[in-house]
Amino acid sequence: MKAAVIVFPGINRERDMARTLKLVSGREPAMVWHAETALPVGTDLVVIPGGFSYGDYLRCGAIAARSPVMDAVRAHAAKGGLVLGVCNGFQILCESGLLPGVLMRNENLRFICRDVYLKVERSGTPFTRGYNAGQVIRVPVAHGEGNYIADGETIARLEGEGRVLFRYASPDGMIDPDWNHNGAINAIAGIVSDKGNVLGMMPHPENHVEAEVGLTDGRGLFAGMAEHLQAA
Repeated sequence: MKAAVIVFPGINRERDMARTLKLVSGREPAMVWHAETALPVGTDLVVIPGGFSYGDYLRCGAIAARSPVMDAVRAHAAKGGLVLGVCNGFQILCESGLLPGVLMRNENLRFICRDVYLKVERSGTPFTRGYNAGQVIRVPVAHGEGNYIADGETIARLEGEGRVLFRYASPDGMIDPDWNHNGAINAIAGIVSDKGNVLGMMPHPENHVEAEVGLTDGRGLFAGMAEHLQAA
């Protein structure tokens, strides 16, 4: 798996992501500065990590979405290449038009930093093949603008096409408002593009991959991508 991690000013989770990609694939990912206009030759996976690109000025991800490198990311996605955006990366993917909707302020207007439970809705995607449909995983969140919102037609399309891959849930997998930490519509925590090759999610699976430092629930996402690319 040849991965590229995009680095913007203010992004601060790129090393966490790079470490996880190397642990799972055995290969050091390329770190690509936002001013670059091309991805490394042979890139299979582009990852946009979390953090606070450009200090979250204007709207979260709005400036980063207009960086030179994003044209290359869009071209990669258009050719069917895998793209993963986590937290601020999800915001950037929405702002760049690679995913629909927008991430707004959390419903309680507070920054949330804690472990949450996610229900995996589907297993038949490059991003979720490492899980079972209906499985509940525990991973961290750390965001102030994670409230996913879209118009009714978009939500109906996402739901109807099975493009919601992760939802905030209770530990036993119930979709309950009390466990919807940021107020997202339909408890949406992660969605995929219409072609199924671009995933945006607010939680941070890269921080739960090593037994030595805690849970490993996030590892399945990266292992699944690696298996998918190897099979391809």
